[in-house]
Amino acid sequence: MKKAVIFDLDGTLSDSISSIKYSCDKALETLGYGPLTVSQYKIFVGDGAANLVKRALHACGDTGLMHFEDTFARYKDIFALHCMDGVKPYDGITELIAALKEKGIRLAVLSNKPHAETIHVVETLYGPGCFDVIQGQKENVAIKPSPEGVFCILKEMNLTAEDILYVGDTCTDMRTGKGAGAFTVGCLWGFRDRKELEENHADAIIEKPIHLLDYIG
Repeated sequence: MKKAVIFDLDGTLSDSISSIKYSCDKALETLGYGPLTVSQYKIFVGDGAANLVKRALHACGDTGLMHFEDTFARYKDIFALHCMDGVKPYDGITELIAALKEKGIRLAVLSNKPHAETIHVVETLYGPGCFDVIQGQKENVAIKPSPEGVFCILKEMNLTAEDILYVGDTCTDMRTGKGAGAFTVGCLWGFRDRKELEENHADAIIEKPIHLLDYIG
């Protein structure tokens, strides 16, 4: 019986691509770049805000990233104000969370989204106190796919990797969970496809949130 689940946020718990696209498009707009497509942003996300902006600039033709510092600063300012624009839980997630809580399973979030915005999104969608630990990108913790964030959460929960499921929708998430020694579950309702999850050695792949209960034990 697993004791806890660590979830990715964007593309796993929250359908947030609209807020990311809006904020990055607005940051690019002052350079005369963009807008970029939703499909592009679904590939750009997952490795932190800095990498998102770098990938967007590269797609717009700034391959040398000459405008990175200013664009990244604008993105952070815009996103801080618009991180909830159009954001909603994926279908079935609230029911899954209720079922996990009924079983006594502890819940955590690990995201490469900035820490303050991670807390804001999670608590707005699911309420304060729903998750035992919420951790976004922090200066003193390496971003995913480093497993460092998982280890921080495990320490706070006094658990080991064998006690948890790690759930996400991207190659970054599968590498993160694998690096921590956890059982990884890839979800197909997010930003990436089955091929990517399989190629990154997901231990299980699920089509609907409630199917996660099959792996709790």
